[in-house]
Amino acid sequence: MSKLIIRLTKMQSYTEENYLKIIYHLSVISNPVQTNAIAEKIQTKAASVTDMLKKLSDKELVDYVKYQGVTLTEKGKLAAINIVRKHRLWEVFLVEKLNFKWDEVHDVAEELEHIKSTLLIERLDEFLEFPKVDPHGDPIPDQHGNFAAISFVKLNRLKVNDKGTITGVSEHSSPFLKHLEKLGLTLGKKIEVSEIIDFDGSVELSIDGNKINISREVAKHILISK
Repeated sequence: MSKLIIRLTKMQSYTEENYLKIIYHLSVISNPVQTNAIAEKIQTKAASVTDMLKKLSDKELVDYVKYQGVTLTEKGKLAAINIVRKHRLWEVFLVEKLNFKWDEVHDVAEELEHIKSTLLIERLDEFLEFPKVDPHGDPIPDQHGNFAAISFVKLNRLKVNDKGTITGVSEHSSPFLKHLEKLGLTLGKKIEVSEIIDFDGSVELSIDGNKINISREVAKHILISK
């Protein structure tokens, strides 16, 4: 499996890798992935997306059917997961070793994820002591593409008096992460639901002896382990 990853790493360009990663993330929401969804994510024309999908199809990285959408082949999925692995390992490195904040690492990791050296990534994984999650709580696949099982529930699904630990977030934008940090809602924090407001679904939390109110929109992007 790892030898296949090495071959795949040498095959894709920077742009092709970005497409594979985007298709992978979008496929979690809807599969097949529609061309317009990719175009919106990349902020380009649908025609440009179609041209790239044909190139990826020629390399047997995707199955593309006009008007029906695109799915990753097994080879394409493995390549995409390898890119995700590199991205998340670099995020851990930036936060733990270079003191970046969790809202600062995404753009830098976007650049670093395209480094081709498989040996460097394996040494990086070892140096970081084989982390299972990135600074946002997202699971990091191992060198064979396997993800550790992580159990969580969205905060807006909890009931009054439910307790848990913040395990991750499903929204990675800098404004959102800065908002959570300002409220003290960071990974590892223990919370208890004190009240849920019927009118708008907002939630009152007890954390570190303090009461904090958050909107339903914020709550649905916070992942809790119980």
